[in-house]
Amino acid sequence: MANAVAAFFDRRLDGRTAPLAIGDLLVVAVLFSGGTIHHNGISFVASNPGYLAVTIAPFLIGWVIAAPLLGAYSPGAAESAKAAVPLALRSWILADAIALGIRATPFVHGGVQLSFVAISLGVGLLGLALWRTLFFKLR
Repeated sequence: MANAVAAFFDRRLDGRTAPLAIGDLLVVAVLFSGGTIHHNGISFVASNPGYLAVTIAPFLIGWVIAAPLLGAYSPGAAESAKAAVPLALRSWILADAIALGIRATPFVHGGVQLSFVAISLGVGLLGLALWRTLFFKLR
């Protein structure tokens, strides 16, 4: 069983995608930090850093789980935007579902309103697509 799991992740993780992984995590963190600041104000967020951490954590957790499983860091992702962008978009759909599932629990503030479901999905898809496209344009 351990060999099967190792082989699975060997096909899904390529060290050459490390810059993409760092950028993806930063994009997710920045986008959801920006939304938190927009809705609560910079002074509230600055005086309550834990609030910001709890707000963005479900999305980072969702991404860390979904991206490797769906191949966002597979060898093909390191080759071109044509390969990397669809892998990220497919991964974000699952990552967002995981994050919203976490937010639906009583342990995390924010909840899961229908409008937020649409916004979190759209913002994540757009942000990751733009970031990965830019990455390959500048590389």
